[in-house]
Amino acid sequence: MFVEFLTGYISVGRGDAGGETNSTDQDRMGLQRDMLEGQDSKLPLSLRSNLLDLFSQIEREFENLYLENIELRREIDTLNERLAAEGHTFDGADLAKGALKTKASHSTSQLSQKLKTTYKASTSKIVSSFKATAARAVCQLVKEYVGHRDGIWDLSVTRNQPVVLGTASADHTAMLWSIETGKCLLKYMGHQGSVNSIKFHPTEQMALTASGDQTAHIWRYMVQLPTPQPVADVSQTPCEDDVDFSDKDEADGELEGPIDCPSIRVATTTLRSHQGVVIAADWLVGGKQVVTASWDRSANLYDVETSELVHSLTGHDQELTHCCTHPTQRLVVTSSRDTTFRLWDFRDPSIHSVNVFQGHTDTVTSAVFTVGDNVVSGSDDRTVKVWDLKNMRSPIATIRTDSAVNRISVSVSQKIIALPHDNRQVRLFDMSGVRLARLPRTNRQGHRRMVCCSTWCEDNTTCNLFTCGFDRQAIGWNINIPALLQEK
Repeated sequence: MFVEFLTGYISVGRGDAGGETNSTDQDRMGLQRDMLEGQDSKLPLSLRSNLLDLFSQIEREFENLYLENIELRREIDTLNERLAAEGHTFDGADLAKGALKTKASHSTSQLSQKLKTTYKASTSKIVSSFKATAARAVCQLVKEYVGHRDGIWDLSVTRNQPVVLGTASADHTAMLWSIETGKCLLKYMGHQGSVNSIKFHPTEQMALTASGDQTAHIWRYMVQLPTPQPVADVSQTPCEDDVDFSDKDEADGELEGPIDCPSIRVATTTLRSHQGVVIAADWLVGGKQVVTASWDRSANLYDVETSELVHSLTGHDQELTHCCTHPTQRLVVTSSRDTTFRLWDFRDPSIHSVNVFQGHTDTVTSAVFTVGDNVVSGSDDRTVKVWDLKNMRSPIATIRTDSAVNRISVSVSQKIIALPHDNRQVRLFDMSGVRLARLPRTNRQGHRRMVCCSTWCEDNTTCNLFTCGFDRQAIGWNINIPALLQEK
């Protein structure tokens, strides 16, 4: 095969040589054959002769190239003479130097880039190792709440005693959990569709749930907290660089339901009037009214005592995705797939005004109030934006991420934003957009599917942040907020 390749390669330009060259080649080849016959070799004479022919042809090609090179040099000298006559000099050596200089510059650039890349990689490793060590003491996974038979869309913590965690699931149920023990205390089974959100009354033991059955339910609960058990040592929970970024989802095992968990099957109040899925609901300040958001593109304001519809809030062009109320004022914000969110003002009973916030390029998955005059919005466009209610034209901060953002929450005291992502990660940022931490996640700990929602409970000493996802579990985290802000 090699001999055939050489033969085909050398055949190009074989007829360019003159008869005199052919005669010289024949004499040379005859002399070389005589020399070969006198040398010891294990190769057959015929094969040695063929090889000699091929190498002779290669030599002739190099001779032709050499002659062409000499001719080019003569042309360069002629051009130099003409340039010199016109007062310019450009020696062929200068051309060679220029080419060498360009090549050397290119090689230097490549070496410099390689050194930079290596330096950055090694530096990143060192910095990440420090971050991982520090983050272990800052972000700790404390408790897992397992019992739902489908994904968990939403979660919330009661604002009065007893303090319990509530979860809303696609398995048509809502559950109340002991934060300290992880035990299910109560299951609500009154809905006929997916339970999409859960919120607790500000002062009474009542829960508000929204469902795919086109209704919102208000139901009363009574729970007895179990005796707390010692919290397991989670100081070695991995974080940052210990995170497994594999896109492979773990197989979902059959999760066992809660044992000896009492249930409620009938709502105290049922709110009807939507013509589509009710995706979210929340209590207005004081707890006498509630607002619901639906896929029918409207939000409704209800009176809790009479169950009557007070206002129907229309204006969104597509399905609503979320609603949230201000903690101290009669303000409501609704989010929509139309890439906007709207601020509804009910502080004046005689009139309600609306302001439209435009700034996202995809579905706004949630918008929430802070204690002050800010609204924080998250979107499928992978950004989170912080807005000032006094200047709504543009956001005062934008957080850009690598994955769609779901239902966010903001801590009350330090205003830390918890971002649950489609890619199973949970990240913490401050209001100016500075990243503070990424919660630990490995194949053994953390969420294994999309993280749907986050909520803060800063007063709880065991867990002050909760997240839930479509891996059917809620997780309680202990975030050392002073240490987190100190590392900022």
